[in-house]
Amino acid sequence: MSTDDESFHPLGQEWETELEGMLDDTEYDSDLGMQMAQDAMRVTKGELSEAEFHEMYHDDVMDEFGVDDRPTEEAYEAAQEEGKGGVARMLSAFDDDGEEGRRDVMKKMGVGAAAVGLGAWGTVDDSEPSLGISQEGDDAGGDGDDVQMGMTIDLEQCDGCLSCMSACAEENNLDQGVNWMYVLEYDEPEGTPDTSNNLLVRPCQHCTDAPCEKVCPTTARHTRDSDGLVLTDYDVCIGCRYCQVACPYGVNYFQWNEPDISTDEIAEDHEDMDSDHMTSEDRWVDSRAPRGTMSKCTMCPTRQDGGMGDEMVGTTACEETCPQDAIHFGNMNDETSDPQIYADNPSRGRTLTDFAPDEADVEEELEELEDALDGEDEDLDAVLDAYDFQGLGAVEDDEEGLALLLALEITAEDELGGGEDYLAQNEEFVAAALEIIADHGLDLESQEVLSELDLADAPEEDDEEDDENGADEDEDEADEEEEDEAQDEFDGPDEGAAQSLIEQYAGTPASSFRLLEDMGTNPNIIYLGNEPGPNAEQSEDPEEQSDYGNVSYQRADGDRVDLVDNRKEILDDETVGDAGVSL
Repeated sequence: MSTDDESFHPLGQEWETELEGMLDDTEYDSDLGMQMAQDAMRVTKGELSEAEFHEMYHDDVMDEFGVDDRPTEEAYEAAQEEGKGGVARMLSAFDDDGEEGRRDVMKKMGVGAAAVGLGAWGTVDDSEPSLGISQEGDDAGGDGDDVQMGMTIDLEQCDGCLSCMSACAEENNLDQGVNWMYVLEYDEPEGTPDTSNNLLVRPCQHCTDAPCEKVCPTTARHTRDSDGLVLTDYDVCIGCRYCQVACPYGVNYFQWNEPDISTDEIAEDHEDMDSDHMTSEDRWVDSRAPRGTMSKCTMCPTRQDGGMGDEMVGTTACEETCPQDAIHFGNMNDETSDPQIYADNPSRGRTLTDFAPDEADVEEELEELEDALDGEDEDLDAVLDAYDFQGLGAVEDDEEGLALLLALEITAEDELGGGEDYLAQNEEFVAAALEIIADHGLDLESQEVLSELDLADAPEEDDEEDDENGADEDEDEADEEEEDEAQDEFDGPDEGAAQSLIEQYAGTPASSFRLLEDMGTNPNIIYLGNEPGPNAEQSEDPEEQSDYGNVSYQRADGDRVDLVDNRKEILDDETVGDAGVSL
């Protein structure tokens, strides 16, 4: 399917047609929804102001819904003066007292995860990873007061195991066919150079300037001030599905029927927590949606609020379960956060994740290192013989293992350790291991040791030949002074050599991009590698399809996972199939 058509939607005319058909089967104005979505995307592109957009549709929204809780033109102007950025950054918590309840007459027809052309998603050509958030009023990669949670996803590390999808579905009590986290397999046209595994991990992008939020008449779709997450208030959502049409990424789901798991069951499962896993900041925004409302990836607000324990703050279910450490979650406005550290130097990030043992094994590993060195000589060879540095990663020998530990320290932007994030804890392990080695007596800063590990030039050798009777005492003293002077002139390890060693070990991603970055949505996910080409298409090989859609839920190891593609088709099969019963 080509995206070079008359469609306003980045995913093309076929996708737009399906969305329009979906709106036609609701009680709401289809033309209004389609036009608002188109103009919302114009706002993100800078072709239309927020104030103009509100003014343009205020009367129509009032006529259709009897309410328009989107910010007024005056509110937009005030927010611009205060430099608050997008819509929901200036919205106070929505007061839903007296809310009449969502309309429960939505008919079942819609878009599951139809095959799409992905070329529009990979349009940014950037040889270096992006840093920070490209939004007016924020310093990219800075340490400002605004928190904007997001991710860096290393697609070259993803092996398609689908653990992220399974973990998301389990933690959020999602029905089969509702996939907030999604792993798309895509094909490139025949003849196109194709060296990747062609997988695109697609959660919600939690855009700083989200089109889905602009079209919501009730502000059910909102961005919360505390961390920039784009969420849906299920108590306020009326299921008009305008957000689904306005989203350029296809991440929204409509809850067709009563969910498989009741709210009572969710509460019971979380009785030992400081949260019911549903409400956050007094709004029902987490876990599965009730019937007749919209849902999508939330980036786990219950975790971020401490409802699952302080140790879970700053984590997501998908990140936690990824065996390849391909997903890194954190504050995109903090240059010391996991996603920014990883994006800033992906080769180093990969090495960090590979070289640190599991958190439970860190102390044991450090004790093992200390015990191994106890009583051994202090020279480099003795240290290498005493401990299995090769076991820390997929390295050829102990010398390379120790060299990579040192290279991680040499290439660190700041002092190793000192943070609570995953990569910061890994750096603490590296720092602690090197400190044990230094305390044992091996001078890791000496030119001799660094040169033997190929992290510095070798010391210059004295090329003066002694005469047959040997050098006299004055010449010996002069030689010693020259050696001392040469050592004094040694300016430390070679950072370029350290970086080259890391890149040789971990590789360098072929690209860095954000989906539809040129559109102005300011997505808060950085992707590394596997950028879809301009004519990429979602895979539709019938032999690879699941029973309910166009994605194969078979892992690389051959096992299938309990995931399917389209919730609507499951419901139809259960209710209008052999039983002949309709909903």
